Amino acid sequence: MKFFLPLSLVLLLLALGGSGSVVSASEQPLRIAVASNFTPVLKKLLVEFHQQTKINTQVISGATGTLFLQIKHGAPFDIFIAADSARPAQLEQQNLVLANSRHTYALGQLALLSMTSSARLSDLHKVPQRFAIANPDTAPYGKAAKQALKYLNIWSQYQPKLIQGINVNQTFAQIRSQAVNSGLVANSQLVLNNLTGVIIPPAYHQAIAQQLVIIKSSDNINNAQRLSDYLRSAAVQQKIVDWGYASFGNNEQEQSHDQP
Repeated sequence: MKFFLPLSLVLLLLALGGSGSVVSASEQPLRIAVASNFTPVLKKLLVEFHQQTKINTQVISGATGTLFLQIKHGAPFDIFIAADSARPAQLEQQNLVLANSRHTYALGQLALLSMTSSARLSDLHKVPQRFAIANPDTAPYGKAAKQALKYLNIWSQYQPKLIQGINVNQTFAQIRSQAVNSGLVANSQLVLNNLTGVIIPPAYHQAIAQQLVIIKSSDNINNAQRLSDYLRSAAVQQKIVDWGYASFGNNEQEQSHDQP
């Protein structure tokens, strides 16, 4: 039986290791697969991380579901920084990650953003002509958006109006450019871009517990562990909260936050 890799994965493998030459772990960059919502924050943090450790990094950003599938098919990442807990847990169950490497590093917040008016929670009951969310099947913030609209019993009214981005960054770009007037995005995107919206109450959707795992097949595990430790340090955790994520205690941080 022949097995064919998806074209996107083939291109990714070529991009990450196309030279075919043998490079030691100390020379090759730490390959970070990161959920799109956290990418802008991570890039800010990696400046300090490099200053402290001299570790070079390579960031590959995308929807959590897409990165998850690439890892399952053998993409050569060292660490996976997801936007949910379900995919890291699945990789752990499939024995694809380093033992005891799964940790929560952030608690995401969903927010309503409008570029044409001041957003209010009650606006959700006024169904617009078009409304932007990320793809609920691959993007955790899209899944949370769908859950919130279902919680309010308005999902069926919104379905024909939805413009779905491949990830929450694309959804944010659609709203900011006013290609779509309003939608549900990550609160961190509002904070980083000095925009005003309204945070969706956490009771409206399952917790967006964002977890990271170290890939078991990585040949750069020590550096991946250093990044994991850095992201979960008290000082960095405060920065993450300042950039629009919710705060959580140390005990909660180590819980799995698995969602059904």
